[in-house]
Amino acid sequence: MTATPTTLVWFRDDLRLADNAALSWAAERGPVVGLFVHETVGRPLGGAAAWWLRRSLENFRASFPAPLIELSGDPRDIVPRLARELGAEVTWNRRYHRNEVDAPIKEATGAVSHPGYLLTEPWEVRTSAGRPYRVFTPFHKAVQSSLLDAPPTPLPAPDIIPAEVEPVTADRPPEPTWTATLAAHNTPGEQAAHTQLDRFLGALADEGTYDNDALDGVTSGLSAHLRFGEISPDYVWHRAAAAGTWAFLRQLVWRDFAWHRFYHLPDMATRNVRAQFDRFPWEWTPGDVPGDLAAWQSGRTGVPLVDAGMRELWATGRMHNRVRMVAGSWLTKNLGIHWRHGEEWFWDTLVDADAASNAFNWQWVAGSGDDAAPYFRVFNPLTQAEKFDPRGNYVRRWVPEANTPLYPEPMVDIKESRRTALAAYDGIRTG
Repeated sequence: MTATPTTLVWFRDDLRLADNAALSWAAERGPVVGLFVHETVGRPLGGAAAWWLRRSLENFRASFPAPLIELSGDPRDIVPRLARELGAEVTWNRRYHRNEVDAPIKEATGAVSHPGYLLTEPWEVRTSAGRPYRVFTPFHKAVQSSLLDAPPTPLPAPDIIPAEVEPVTADRPPEPTWTATLAAHNTPGEQAAHTQLDRFLGALADEGTYDNDALDGVTSGLSAHLRFGEISPDYVWHRAAAAGTWAFLRQLVWRDFAWHRFYHLPDMATRNVRAQFDRFPWEWTPGDVPGDLAAWQSGRTGVPLVDAGMRELWATGRMHNRVRMVAGSWLTKNLGIHWRHGEEWFWDTLVDADAASNAFNWQWVAGSGDDAAPYFRVFNPLTQAEKFDPRGNYVRRWVPEANTPLYPEPMVDIKESRRTALAAYDGIRTG
């Protein structure tokens, strides 16, 4: 009689039991052992995301009914070696970057992969000409149509037979002191993710509408949970579609769009998508922090809505989506600082920072990316505050000294800096 094989499930951005295709596949085959690798190749996590990951892993380990091996190093060495030592087959849910890591491991181990953390696979959604979409509206129409025709069917948490393997916990580096405030605003973990989805859908039922822009409106609070795979986008779509929250689901498709573009443009975090912006005179100082950038980072620009957003980010690891756009526009267009400085700061300070969305959204707001906001759309932070924070509650919470003699004047004149930005754009269009 042949012994039932052990399956090694390599967890990456999928720290959950429910609707986890790789885990369900492994559980059907026999004993399961989990693996998580703190990878020493590729871009390191920012401080806030690393803070979230540590707690997400702790929650996952406490609920995972099988041994979890947690190691640090290069997965190209770790995964094949561990598979040989355990005599185990390997499976994982796909990720859509770091193919230089995953491809050789798959070749060495014969790993079985499953759809990952998106609603749709980047190679499956194409234009009628067979090309990847570069504009969101037709992409959204195609994805929504596909999901309406074949709705996601989330999997329940499987019954797991634990392999007879000793669990391992990796040594973790100390956390930056500035992350100490994050715990008051964030609760990582699969259970917290489902609780937050229930809370969000309940609030929508009470409010009746979803407004992604209103600073006092209902927001999902799911971004970081999705980022670390504590809840699957298929499950969120399944629940939200049943509730008819189509405006929210459009934001979920936007997340897919960012990853599809990143899949095809893997250097998006460092290279302008639109080559004409290589000539744009942004201030860019690798490894240095210009004075204006430091003021922006710390919420001391003299622009209340921008400063409120940057202080919210520092304290909570989060920033409202509307304010992210305004803060990004102020940095790249009014201050004339390269979007890469903003992308790097958000990478370090956002709990939901991921490789695709962070780079894609920064290029969108800077005007240098696919389907970007037109460069001449320069968000006026004063009128944006009047429109989306009409009672001033958001600004008062984070910038209580605004509108008092203690608060400084804006670093640059809003109208004059806009004219300067548009003149620079005219220069690269005609130069």
